[in-house]
Amino acid sequence: MKKLIIIFAIVAVAVSGKAQTTWSFDNAHTSVKFGVSHLVISEVEGQFKKYSGKVVSKSDEFIDANIDFTIDVNSINTDNDMRDKHLKSDDFFNAEKFPNITFKSTSFKKVSGTKYLLEGDLTIRDVTKRVKLDVIYNGTVKDPYGNVKAGFKITGSVNRFDYNLKWNNLADAGPVVGKDIKLDIDVELKKQ
Repeated sequence: MKKLIIIFAIVAVAVSGKAQTTWSFDNAHTSVKFGVSHLVISEVEGQFKKYSGKVVSKSDEFIDANIDFTIDVNSINTDNDMRDKHLKSDDFFNAEKFPNITFKSTSFKKVSGTKYLLEGDLTIRDVTKRVKLDVIYNGTVKDPYGNVKAGFKITGSVNRFDYNLKWNNLADAGPVVGKDIKLDIDVELKKQ
């Protein structure tokens, strides 16, 4: 009986030790960029410079991985101080009252080959909506220092009006700022 208990304990430890892997975001090799139309004829791009998060996966293919990600709204950068200040105001993000944008995954499914579909709850200001994002899994490698890294390209779009980013001045050609925000996120994860 004692041997049977020891065997069950060993199996339980082996299974629990293999159950999940935690990955952190490598901020030096990750970028969170966005773009939006301006005056209908061009596009303004920007990025967030500060963010944090983790990914917990149960497989090397990241299927059904759990993803938590937080963006510091005050780190927004469009290479124009006046525009950045406006984006932090109540016309858009209201960074003083809502300093973070958060994302919590609900599913991460392989579509085919290296293509995945990421779904989750995106919270901007005080609004949470379910979003779907396209993901390309670029693979997993070991860097020159022995760290295991995984890379992803995430794209999609969100309607800013869904999140109360309400400023909507009009010009002759149409809206000064478009409603759809294109997301372009390059992620490098580091295995913990």
